[in-house]
Amino acid sequence: MYVLLVSLFTACERAHNSFELKPGDILFQDLDCGPFCESIETVTPGINGAELSHCGIVLLENKQLKVIEAGGRGVVITSMDSFLTRARDGKQKPKVLVGRVNGWSESELQQAIAISKTYLGKPYDHLFDLNNDSLYCSELVYYAYLENGKPIFETQPMTFKDPKTNELFPLWVNYYKEMDQPIPEGKKGLNPGGITLSDRIDIVHVYGYPENYRPQ
Repeated sequence: MYVLLVSLFTACERAHNSFELKPGDILFQDLDCGPFCESIETVTPGINGAELSHCGIVLLENKQLKVIEAGGRGVVITSMDSFLTRARDGKQKPKVLVGRVNGWSESELQQAIAISKTYLGKPYDHLFDLNNDSLYCSELVYYAYLENGKPIFETQPMTFKDPKTNELFPLWVNYYKEMDQPIPEGKKGLNPGGITLSDRIDIVHVYGYPENYRPQ
């Protein structure tokens, strides 16, 4: 059985919390990367208002649970400890939610993992474009989880506007200007917060605080 208990806490906490990560779980992270992460979290809050800016897929490799993710280094496999401790709350616990596709068998989850691994080495998608040959974090999840050949997670029109002012975030204006590319306002895409709202997954565990991250 491809299951491994992630033991990052004290012995007492481990005894209290027997949650086990499984290959195929999706990890949603409140990543502290400054204004860029904050703008992503602002436009699409996650489940119960969770502030989420990154995600990755749990897999088993060399008998250890790891995470395949699309980030600044492109699509890579990262150790579980490195992923979970990348961003911590005030109590030094990882700010991560665990999503699990509901109703899927182990073989279906393994197929999603196999698909995700075909993208290893692909560059990071700085343009957030679903139709090029690079991937951002949510895009990797989108293309990995297929049912009858079609993604199970729905895309939504992307926005780069501050919901308080309805004006484009200046950082995104500068970001796309430096790349000499138009801002893809309104084009289809995904982000971590939006995926947590999908009816195709259940949030089965939460690391860290605040309490309103916790599944209801």
